[in-house]
Amino acid sequence: MHPSLPVKAIIGVALTMTLVAAHAEETTITDIAGRQVTVNTPVERIILGEGRQVYLLGVLQPDDPFANVVGWREDFSQADPDSFTRYAETFPHLLNLPTFGGFKDGTFDVEQAAALEPDVILMNLEAQAATEDAAYDDKLGELGIPIVYVDFREDPLNHTTDSMRIMGELLGKEAAAEEFIAFSQAQLARVTEVIEAENPERPSVFVDRAGGYSEDCCMSFGPGNFGEYVELAGGTNIAKDIIPNTFGTLNPEQIIAANPDHVVVTGGNWDAYVPGGAWVGVGPGADMDAARQKLEGLTERTAMTGISAVENDNFHAIWHQFYNSPYYFVAVQKMAKWFHPELFADLDPEATMTELHERFLPVDYEPGYWISLDEE
Repeated sequence: MHPSLPVKAIIGVALTMTLVAAHAEETTITDIAGRQVTVNTPVERIILGEGRQVYLLGVLQPDDPFANVVGWREDFSQADPDSFTRYAETFPHLLNLPTFGGFKDGTFDVEQAAALEPDVILMNLEAQAATEDAAYDDKLGELGIPIVYVDFREDPLNHTTDSMRIMGELLGKEAAAEEFIAFSQAQLARVTEVIEAENPERPSVFVDRAGGYSEDCCMSFGPGNFGEYVELAGGTNIAKDIIPNTFGTLNPEQIIAANPDHVVVTGGNWDAYVPGGAWVGVGPGADMDAARQKLEGLTERTAMTGISAVENDNFHAIWHQFYNSPYYFVAVQKMAKWFHPELFADLDPEATMTELHERFLPVDYEPGYWISLDEE
């Protein structure tokens, strides 16, 4: 018995623990890595192996996405500071959450995690190899802390829906997950059904991943992620047969030879990583004049010499975090309008983003997620 607690308080704590135990149910979940993981659900205490997993937590728990979060990886504030600021204004207690390094870079602190007594650690699939190489999974397993893998990045088209269902099941928010899944699938179908029915001529597209982030050129996507979004939107990704996996690089000569009809640059506010860099700072509330100036600057690189996309102002920028969130269907809608403006004259991705925020998210929508040189 704790000497500083009165008897009534001790009884109250005991009753609370009993009620929590009574409502908890031992559940076996198959995660995105195909592992069978047993967890007591609904979970009360979560560590987020990536801070940007809040993109879905905001959907599942809009009253307070951080209600169950006891710690998280420190990437949200750096990779997407504009969204982080808006969440922090609404939920200031997130500023007090303990932060962690990453599994992939070997800076995760197992002892710190154990001290927070999490029911589960939610990890991104891309960290699995590093997690197992460093035996983090064994160390955490010995402490009775399960890892559950989800994925919104490596193969979002195949894994996002399952990841949403996994997170919904962990939190006891299955109905909220299914409502969002139905919305996202219906919004994606507004593009894919038209492309399938009309079978339009497909323009060639180069996706410039994080263009301007470094002086090197040019990172891109193979047949996955934004590369696949291009195909869904009725384009042809010039890198799909060159880059074998989701992520890779094209050299300037390959881009010039392909002569793409469109270039789509993914951008964001990356002052935390590359202060004052040439990246295009699109995102919520972005400065569109500054974004346009930077986008124009990227057309002057050697890799863009003489290509059709530059000559015809079919040079666009879009929020990079569509590559790592369950909102990717909005990116597909916007690219479809760029590639096939006549087919999608009535499609309004801005309205889709507004509805997404009004129906599902705890923060208000602010424009700024895309820009194109062919727009006034």
